[in-house]
Amino acid sequence: MIEDKEPIVRNFRFVCVLALTFGAIIQFSTESEFTVDLTKRGLTQFPKDLPPKTKVLDMSQNYISELQVLDISILSGLQVLLLPHNRIQQLDLTVFQFNQDLEHLDLSHNQLSKITCYPVVHLKHLDLSFNDFDALPICKEFGSLMQLDFLGLSATKLKKLDLLPIAHLHLTYLLLDLEGYRVKGNGIESLQIFNTKKLHLIFHPNNFFSVQVNISVNTLELLELTNIKLNDKNCLKLTLLLSELIRGPHLLNFTLNHVETTWKCLVQIFQFLWSKPIESLNIYSLIIVEGINKENVTYSNTTLKALKIEHIQNSVFLFSQDDLYTVFSEMNIMMLTISDTPFIHMLCPQKPSTFKFLNFTQNVFTDSIFENCSTLFRLETLILQKNGLKDLFKIGLMTKYMPSLEILDVSRNSLEFNRHEGNCTWVESIVLLNLSSNMLTDSVFRCIPPRVTVLDLHNNKIKSIPKQIRKLEALQELNIALNSLTDLPGCGTFHSLSVLIIDYNLVSHPSADFFYSCQNITSIKAGNNPFQCSCELREFIRNISQISSDVVEDWPESYKCAYPESSKGTALKDFHMSPLSCNPALLIVTIGLIMLLVVVIVTFLCIYMDLPWYLRMVCQWTQTRHRAKNVPLEELQRNLQFHAFISYSEHDTVWVKNELLPNLEKEDLQICLHERNFVAGKSIIENIINCIEKSYKAIFVLSPNFVQSDWCHYELYFAHHKLFHEGSDKLILILLEPISQDNIPSKYHKLRALMAQRTYLEWPTEKSKHGLFWANIRAAFNMKLTVGTENNDVRI
Repeated sequence: MIEDKEPIVRNFRFVCVLALTFGAIIQFSTESEFTVDLTKRGLTQFPKDLPPKTKVLDMSQNYISELQVLDISILSGLQVLLLPHNRIQQLDLTVFQFNQDLEHLDLSHNQLSKITCYPVVHLKHLDLSFNDFDALPICKEFGSLMQLDFLGLSATKLKKLDLLPIAHLHLTYLLLDLEGYRVKGNGIESLQIFNTKKLHLIFHPNNFFSVQVNISVNTLELLELTNIKLNDKNCLKLTLLLSELIRGPHLLNFTLNHVETTWKCLVQIFQFLWSKPIESLNIYSLIIVEGINKENVTYSNTTLKALKIEHIQNSVFLFSQDDLYTVFSEMNIMMLTISDTPFIHMLCPQKPSTFKFLNFTQNVFTDSIFENCSTLFRLETLILQKNGLKDLFKIGLMTKYMPSLEILDVSRNSLEFNRHEGNCTWVESIVLLNLSSNMLTDSVFRCIPPRVTVLDLHNNKIKSIPKQIRKLEALQELNIALNSLTDLPGCGTFHSLSVLIIDYNLVSHPSADFFYSCQNITSIKAGNNPFQCSCELREFIRNISQISSDVVEDWPESYKCAYPESSKGTALKDFHMSPLSCNPALLIVTIGLIMLLVVVIVTFLCIYMDLPWYLRMVCQWTQTRHRAKNVPLEELQRNLQFHAFISYSEHDTVWVKNELLPNLEKEDLQICLHERNFVAGKSIIENIINCIEKSYKAIFVLSPNFVQSDWCHYELYFAHHKLFHEGSDKLILILLEPISQDNIPSKYHKLRALMAQRTYLEWPTEKSKHGLFWANIRAAFNMKLTVGTENNDVRI
């Protein structure tokens, strides 16, 4: 019976039957360790290694042919077992005697023809539909299933009291698979259904409707029939079946799935149901065959409030449009939905209409729909999604004669507004307008109903909101996502704005004053924009961070830097720039304060810590080391016997012998002194010249005593003519005591010049400065000399 079904019909049945099954699986989706999915594995028997703690076991679409106690007895906590689309032929419910927690059992779409009953008392969902049962598989043990909520059955024949064992149960959903039901002669069978809220009857998808059975239901609220194939001859059989089913006063919803019928039969069904106690009629997947001719319909007083028809296929191509549309336009109900159909137009009702809700989604209506239509004065909601609308100006004119219209949805069309002068004409009652997914630009703001409170403009081509537009004083919600805006719109023209959706635009540096102008904002969604993280964004980030997360949606996940490249992907909440780098005035003040502080510190160092002296000594040390490195060693060693010749006044002998000599000679420097190195028998002048010529450096200890000494004058005279000629770096001047320039003889002009240039080392009186002083002296000597005499060949 199963193999010959069409795949698309089988899939549809599977979805319908297992709707509650999937709901049970979702309940355990958060506990994946308790859910085992073994669908489509080609299994012929139960695996032996199933986890004992399994609660949900799905083994759909395999090749299992039988169930045994050992297969599932170890699964003591099993709650859901799904076995549809297998090959099970017989079932003994005693296999579940150890599964006391089992609540959901699906054995639909198998080959069951016989079951042995056992009370699985906790069952809430039992599906035995789409099997090979001859009679309804109901036994007395089912009467103990007090928690049973869903029951799916199948049979080829029906008896009135087949369901008597479960008459006392209060089912929510009863599914009867009558695909294999066979009509026997001219007899009419009966079936009594005692207590269920929803009844779903599924017939054979390829056969013309021929069921002749009286089905009576006590408390039915929802009725659903699937696979109804009708022609003009068997149309009466369906109405006879419905006469019994919808007799009760509680039926609220009637649904037909997969209906193939003639236009004449469809109109007869409408006419039949119009006087029945039904509030809502739904038809899904309707196919109209043969011809469409004018049918006279009398719409009497009815309890029907809503008619929904989705997905109409019309196999008739030559017919009068008025014959088709008149049947729908003249209905005296409040709500009409005709969607996913090839309708190209809809007539304006000829007399004042009762329509309050019209939904014509996914048709092919044009701008002329309801043009100059004055009979829809009660219409409150009009939905024209996914049609062929192009001119927004004409849509505004359409609403002119709909004084009660509050909700208008014309999204997902090709609407434009290109008029350069004048505004649109709208009925002033519109409060909710959906213009999303069209081709609208900035000019759309000149074509908005003045009292609209909710405006949806997402997915258009808007680049900015013009400042010179009519103020929308009542606007509370604005959705302008998926456009090309570069900034957040202020509330200058939207004084009542409380909800703003502006994500997926081109907002790079939103204005910081947005939150100041929009004090009534209770919800803002501005994420997924290419934010440029710079100084201009700091104020916006500070403001948005201070707002509650209930107000700023998707914060902080959807708010990230796009520019510059170094900050790309950084969350705005983690982006920081110092106030100093973002405030030029503050930066200038800071630099000025730092410079002032430096001047104060330098002044303090100069006055109280003698910083100039330290700097001058370090400079002289550096220059001396540099000059010494640039003189070739061979040149330095030629005819040299001493590192230095010291010239000083006899009055300064104590300092020279106690300070100068010990610090120089401990560095292995050879020092020439007149009292120990002058050669006896030679004149003083000759000894002075000889010592100066054989010394690497000449050290002069300057003091007022030095200036008054005649011999010091001689020594400085010869040094002036020799060492000054070779270079001033051969001369080391030590100022032991301050000397006034006026006390230096004019003939010592070189000394006066050197003193004037301060190219001398001052002896510091503070002991803390002595280390740097001696470092400068030692820096002038960077060579080792081999000492010798003239006659004995001893050299430095």
